[in-house]
Amino acid sequence: MIQLTVYRVKESTNDKMGNFQGGEIKTLKGHNSDVNSVAFSPDGNIIASASTDGTIKLWNLQGEEIKTLLGHEGSVWSVAFSPNSTIITASWDSTIKLWDLQGNEINTIHNGYSSMVFSVVFSPDGKTIASGHADGTIKLWNLQGYVIKNLEGHGSVVFNVAFSPDSKIIATASWDNTIKLWNLQTQEIKTLKGHTGSVWDVVFNYSGNIIATASYDKTIKLWNLQGHTIKTLEGHTNRVNSVAFSPDNNIASGSSDNTVKLWNLQGHLIKTLKGHYSDVNSIAFSPDGNTIASASTDSTIKLWNNW
Repeated sequence: MIQLTVYRVKESTNDKMGNFQGGEIKTLKGHNSDVNSVAFSPDGNIIASASTDGTIKLWNLQGEEIKTLLGHEGSVWSVAFSPNSTIITASWDSTIKLWDLQGNEINTIHNGYSSMVFSVVFSPDGKTIASGHADGTIKLWNLQGYVIKNLEGHGSVVFNVAFSPDSKIIATASWDNTIKLWNLQTQEIKTLKGHTGSVWDVVFNYSGNIIATASYDKTIKLWNLQGHTIKTLEGHTNRVNSVAFSPDNNIASGSSDNTVKLWNLQGHLIKTLKGHYSDVNSIAFSPDGNTIASASTDSTIKLWNNW
């Protein structure tokens, strides 16, 4: 069993007991349909959001819209940044697009592939792109948009894909209730079983030794790399759509119960953040861990203090 380190929650000047005092900073409005995904740029100065309205929007930390990226012909399900701040997006139009920070389209990846793309992410070393598809496959691409490998093994839709911090392991979350771990040589390392509903999100912590997963069964699970459950986090009253780690190993989760919850690594609930009027679909911490962004079916993104 993995050794868990106790992390003290940051103390607010307004709370000498050290309780989490997170509050809403700003609501970002501009999309006219569900916001499905949200991400911070590597320097933390830009927020990208992807929506069912077919657009990607870039925002500054003051909540001002910088740019709208147009080009997809269907709902945009996923948005992420590369280490050098290239933006990548995945859409139900079966394409993956790369963009620069000025909103210019750099490349479109489709390669004749017709399955809807639910998730896309760059490896931390910036050398590989991984995508999760409606047909249950995962594809690895080079930066020129050519398929390197196909990973097959899931029995249904792959909702999310994550790389370990060292770029050596890929974790995938699926409708088939499982999480799979793979190496870059397409070998399945492990299947993680324990959720009783579809798994909507998967993420590694910054150290790469713990995996968190979010499920339709209303729970978040923490796992070690051997595939053993460390802890089950219970408290949401509807499916959990997204999960994220802060740099100091606190955990944020977004749910269809319209809330964001903050937890410590021991599985204790720190705080529930309320303000969205519909499902919270995506959660992201800023690189410094001080801000949380949440994306919702209510067409907004909210920024929250993480202190």
